[in-house]
Amino acid sequence: MAGLIVKPRSRIYHGHDWVYTSEVLKVWGEPKDGDVISVKDGKDRLLGSAIYNSKSQIIARRFSRQRQELDLDFFQRRIAQSIAYRQRRGCDPRLGRLVWSESDGIPGLIVDRYGDYLVVQTLTLAMDQRREEIASVLQEQLQPMGIVERNDAPIRIAEGLELRTGMLRGEPPVPFLIHAAGLEFEVDLLHGQKTGFYLDQIGSYPRVARHAAGRRVLDCFANQGAFALACAKAGAVSVSALEISADACAKIRGNATRNGLNIEVIERNVFDFLKLSDTASGADGARYDLIILDPPSFTKSRGKLDDALRGYKEIHLRALKLLAPDGLLATFCCSHHVSREHLLGVINEAAVDTRRTLRQLETFSQAIDHPIISTMPETEYLKGFLFELAPGR
Repeated sequence: MAGLIVKPRSRIYHGHDWVYTSEVLKVWGEPKDGDVISVKDGKDRLLGSAIYNSKSQIIARRFSRQRQELDLDFFQRRIAQSIAYRQRRGCDPRLGRLVWSESDGIPGLIVDRYGDYLVVQTLTLAMDQRREEIASVLQEQLQPMGIVERNDAPIRIAEGLELRTGMLRGEPPVPFLIHAAGLEFEVDLLHGQKTGFYLDQIGSYPRVARHAAGRRVLDCFANQGAFALACAKAGAVSVSALEISADACAKIRGNATRNGLNIEVIERNVFDFLKLSDTASGADGARYDLIILDPPSFTKSRGKLDDALRGYKEIHLRALKLLAPDGLLATFCCSHHVSREHLLGVINEAAVDTRRTLRQLETFSQAIDHPIISTMPETEYLKGFLFELAPGR
């Protein structure tokens, strides 16, 4: 087996599973991209087995601390272990994430379940090369009606992979209904956002909505309107869902009709809407009692972090100006490059600039079927807070 030697003080010595090109002391054996390699320290001690890709900044991703091949037996065991973990945690067996990359010891493989269908992403070269074996194991263990391939994520480009969408097993599914957080949503597994729905936020919708009764609610970056619909169902006096995409707005209206709920759907850029609303409301014209900020990731790379933080500060500054006394702000960030401390820092800066005082009521993270590895901060990508605006301060 070919391999590489890792420099001293690299992150893999502290429990991380990634090796960056800058951390490599030596490569031996002429490994090919996608191969399994040995990772060793400077004293020739084995640190584990990893997948190799010279085209990626993350040149090696460890998947075992032992010598291990990516064979059929490996995928059968690891996928079974991933499913068993979610069973122990009481996750919905029909809707949720079954396999999540490094968090389940299969770097680059994502498997989501939507009823009788599975959606697969292979985001590393090694997993992409073995997607047929993976599909066979999934078919054997779960017997789905179909397995959808959603390999249209831009992150594949960093691995030198083409973007691709289609079927690995079965016939293409037509859009169908799922039940999440007490609501019905139509999902399109071949064309919808991500793998069809934001599964990582399912637990957050009712937690935010329980504060919505009697309040005027604004749901920014509403996507399919899950927060907006949950708040309307919980008794909000008015709900506005804000989305820039005409297609997303149409989906929100359809979901509202499907659930018998009345909400206002606004097709606008969130930044522009908040800025104009702030100007129109005047010094004391607070418009909303609950504002929800759940934007897409503002950065896909650490090099763009400062720009992302400016964007997060801007939307929080504008939102705080529109909150009524005792108003609530539920805010989320889904970029693993933006830490919980980063997010809290820009929120605090926005509060200082707007002369608001915030009481922190709750914190949020991704659903338990998206496990977090304590030594890999990148696995905790979703973070959020619920704040109350303190009056008269």
